[in-house]
Amino acid sequence: MTTWTPDERDALTRRIAPDVKLGKNVRVHAFVNLYGCAIGDETAIGTFVEIQKGVTVGARCKIQSHSFICEGVTLEDEVFVGHNVSFLNDRWPAAVNDDGTPKGPADWRLERTLVKRRASIGSGAVILPGITIGSGAIVGAGAVVTTDVADGAIVVGNPAKLRRYVKKS
Repeated sequence: MTTWTPDERDALTRRIAPDVKLGKNVRVHAFVNLYGCAIGDETAIGTFVEIQKGVTVGARCKIQSHSFICEGVTLEDEVFVGHNVSFLNDRWPAAVNDDGTPKGPADWRLERTLVKRRASIGSGAVILPGITIGSGAIVGAGAVVTTDVADGAIVVGNPAKLRRYVKKS
């Protein structure tokens, strides 16, 4: 049996590429894959999360396990992303072009997604490309977000529909 130092063990259970910009006091759990992204101060990233190049995650965010945040996504400060949330950035995904050749980087159009400050996205939600989720909005668990969500809106279902607005305190 091999004995690993804590640093060696961490290297085996996390992949944080050298081009990742980590803020102060970022907590990253095991089995994550981070590359080409920027993570703000005091953000927590759960197990089995992938965050791709070009993603910006603000300060004090919480990203739960098994979530996927793809290129083109911006999370502002204090955003909550529940377990198993998937962001999409390609409206017409396919493995090959019409002529049968494999699709490459030039064969698709990136659509950006913005999640504004203090929004919360429930577990299992799917966020389609090109969406803005407003400040303080709540996306219900399992929702499929196909259109923009207004500030303070609560949306649920497939496709996600407005249920009501968050009460102001």
